[in-house]
Amino acid sequence: MRLFIAINFNNETRSRLLALRDELRGKSERGNFSAQENLHLTLAFLGECDGKQVVTAKSVVNAVSFEPFDISVDCIGRFKRDGSDIWWAGLHESKPLIALQGELAENLIAAGFTLEKRKYSPHITLGREVVTDAKPWTIEPFGEAVCTIEHMKSERINGKLTYTAIARNK
Repeated sequence: MRLFIAINFNNETRSRLLALRDELRGKSERGNFSAQENLHLTLAFLGECDGKQVVTAKSVVNAVSFEPFDISVDCIGRFKRDGSDIWWAGLHESKPLIALQGELAENLIAAGFTLEKRKYSPHITLGREVVTDAKPWTIEPFGEAVCTIEHMKSERINGKLTYTAIARNK
């Protein structure tokens, strides 16, 4: 099972992200744009996990303690790739967000998981393989309070990438 830990959004934030995704789609020749229900903020990507790792990851997620905090989406950007790019909505790097992600990563590594070594860059993927002449544009910041994190599985159902919460930390 392919797993990750994420923050999922309320309807208002999701609507704002959809508007940004649709604006990007309108400026693009082509791309693979994120489905509405798949818009999330990844805190840790675990990859393929067996049953024992699923149980371990759930216990790590449940053990993390944090006070609710605000997040703010405040920019549009892209990761350059040959021929097509990954476009994203970026988040202001708030101390509580970075602390939560850091604690999660530390605890997952201590439990035996291998995580990416690069610095955490909080972003929400709007589209992959995007071909456009557009440049990142300025947006009005928006956000919400984070009260939960979720343990998510990623799978293809009838050819469609589907993310499902399998555990929640409140």
